[in-house]
Amino acid sequence: MTIIANILIAVTALLHVGFLVLEMFFWTAPLARKVFRMSQERAQATKVLAANQGLYNGFLAAGLVWSLIASPPEFAFQLKLFFLVCVIVAAIYGAWSVKPRIFLVQGGPAILALLFTVLAP
Repeated sequence: MTIIANILIAVTALLHVGFLVLEMFFWTAPLARKVFRMSQERAQATKVLAANQGLYNGFLAAGLVWSLIASPPEFAFQLKLFFLVCVIVAAIYGAWSVKPRIFLVQGGPAILALLFTVLAP
């Protein structure tokens, strides 16, 4: 179970690195505009806000990676719980404030990772 939990944590971290790249560097590109259903004008107007949001996603990714390499195991467990719950809270807020699909994309892997982390011996 620990291996599955760690794989799910790594997947969650990789997703957040992807969010960072999308929001910080490609916000006005066609892919981001399609994903977030924005016009070029809206993307340009919200570029700074998106970069800030991307930076926070990067912090979540860094915390999740830290939780995978931290020691002792008790401390690593605490980090995993903290950063996974942060991701889940962000997913809930994103689903409420932007679109429900965010809960599945951002929160789904984190919820699975949290369940496996808590159930692992």
